[in-house]
Amino acid sequence: MRKINRLSSRACENAKPRKGKFVERLCDGDGLYLQVTKSKDGFNRGWIFRFKMDGRSHDYGIGPLHRVSLAEARLRRTDLRLAILDGTNPLTERKQAKTARLAAKAQELKAQTFEQCTEAYYKVLAPSLKNDKYRAQWLRGMVEYAYPTLGKLSVADIETAHIGQALAPIWSTKSDTAGKIQAQIKRVFDYAKANKYRTGDNPAERELLVAMLGKLTKSKTNHKALPYADVPTFVAKLRQTQSTAALALEFCILNCNRTEEVVGAKWSEFDLDKRLWVIPGERMKKGKEHRVPLTDRALEILRGLKRSGNTVFGIGSDSMFNLLRRSRIDATVHGFRSSFRDWAAERTNYPEFVVEMALAHAINDETIRAYKRTDVLEKRVRLAKQWADFLARPAAETGKVVPMKRRAS
Repeated sequence: MRKINRLSSRACENAKPRKGKFVERLCDGDGLYLQVTKSKDGFNRGWIFRFKMDGRSHDYGIGPLHRVSLAEARLRRTDLRLAILDGTNPLTERKQAKTARLAAKAQELKAQTFEQCTEAYYKVLAPSLKNDKYRAQWLRGMVEYAYPTLGKLSVADIETAHIGQALAPIWSTKSDTAGKIQAQIKRVFDYAKANKYRTGDNPAERELLVAMLGKLTKSKTNHKALPYADVPTFVAKLRQTQSTAALALEFCILNCNRTEEVVGAKWSEFDLDKRLWVIPGERMKKGKEHRVPLTDRALEILRGLKRSGNTVFGIGSDSMFNLLRRSRIDATVHGFRSSFRDWAAERTNYPEFVVEMALAHAINDETIRAYKRTDVLEKRVRLAKQWADFLARPAAETGKVVPMKRRAS
């Protein structure tokens, strides 16, 4: 009788190829072998079952020693011998099982809808978006513009024509939005290809959609602005209103802020003794920390507020805009940044990059970026004071100030 169960657990764990050999096979009997191979990190040990069928020899891998013990390998050998006695080729059976699994997986991937794929990609993307506002905007745009046409379609079957159908209603009327949604859809399909949900070219490529829908002309958003000479008179009217929204708007104008920077301002960001407001990068459009020097009037506004929570003003994002609308001023909150920029160009001699940094704009000139190592805060302190002084002189220059009237409810 052929010997079986020749190996011991200790012998398996310590097995090595003989001197001068790269591979060694240790026989346990009845076709079961422990194969030991040299590697960079030591030795790889795995089980091989050798059998003959239809006149040919075959090797069937059972698994590595660190996962399949000697006792488990022997049980597996017994099962395989019984299968061979029944006329089953274990290798053929394994290949058929693998083919079936791959077919099932392919069917599962093909069944992925665009909506499911988008939400899976969004989970990966969301942590990289800088705040909750941008995360909500990203998903809301897809729900509003892409899902109605693409949402329930298999991501494997979607073609450029489907995407064109989804974007056609806004391609020429809301070109900026259409461009953003197209870019988002494209990234979803990149994700789908990477995860094998589909194959082939990306159907959301800009060039393909331009060929179908025509050139996408980006509309330039112009924020309506008051002429800078009229801003002091408006600020004087704000000061007579004495509402929190009016104080927030004046504070916004004084510091040349964007709406969300003021609405989301927290007391923890301010150092009143150092006359400084540090807005963290996650709340800035460019994602970089922005330091704002505080003028006497800005400090006066802050010190006059009651602290009732974490936020400074405790108003909604539309409060300042609604105040402008009630006052019948043909301007936007953002437009006062343009008023400041025009004033700085006409009434001061500060370099352009100082003004741009006061507005928290990116500096596009490579030479200036190379030489500029700070945020020129000292220069901006003087610039902010001049702007505040300019805003405080309307009465003497324009006569009596007429208070803004609240619209009757």
